[in-house]
Amino acid sequence: MSSVFFIRLLRLFILLFFQVLVFNHIHLMGYITPIVVGYMIVCFHRNASRVGILLWGFFTGLLFDIFSNTAGMASAACTLIAMIQPILINMLAPRDSSEELIPTFHTLGFWNYIFYVFLLMLVLHATFYMLDAFTLVDWPLTSFAIIGGTLLTTLITIFIELLVRPRKKTESHS
Repeated sequence: MSSVFFIRLLRLFILLFFQVLVFNHIHLMGYITPIVVGYMIVCFHRNASRVGILLWGFFTGLLFDIFSNTAGMASAACTLIAMIQPILINMLAPRDSSEELIPTFHTLGFWNYIFYVFLLMLVLHATFYMLDAFTLVDWPLTSFAIIGGTLLTTLITIFIELLVRPRKKTESHS
């Protein structure tokens, strides 16, 4: 087994640990809850196996479901974003970039990376909360939870990215 597998496994357990013990207990305005386990799928490189991404997405969501008692909603949402992640990364990555491109601020550019994370988190939260509500009776509240959760999770993901991959120092001109 490669070291990439163990790094992903470690990332999964760290994200799951913080999701279950910290982020599941954050309910801004009573409805906005970040789902940071989606960062697991955000980190896959450009040429990763599609089957591998789908399996990682499903098992990430499954573990989230088990520890958060969400009855398959996270499995469906994480599998869906794992399915669209390769398409998004190919659309947003520079044409002359490496096949092993890892999506970061440095490789995609600041705004492309934020757009990439925002779209994945929007699909994740929309799927999760629509399956949770399973009705359009209270659509303003569901929309509020989707947009708020997406924005909060995108912000948290950007902070995680800045902590994990700090900007390389440039040479000083003194």
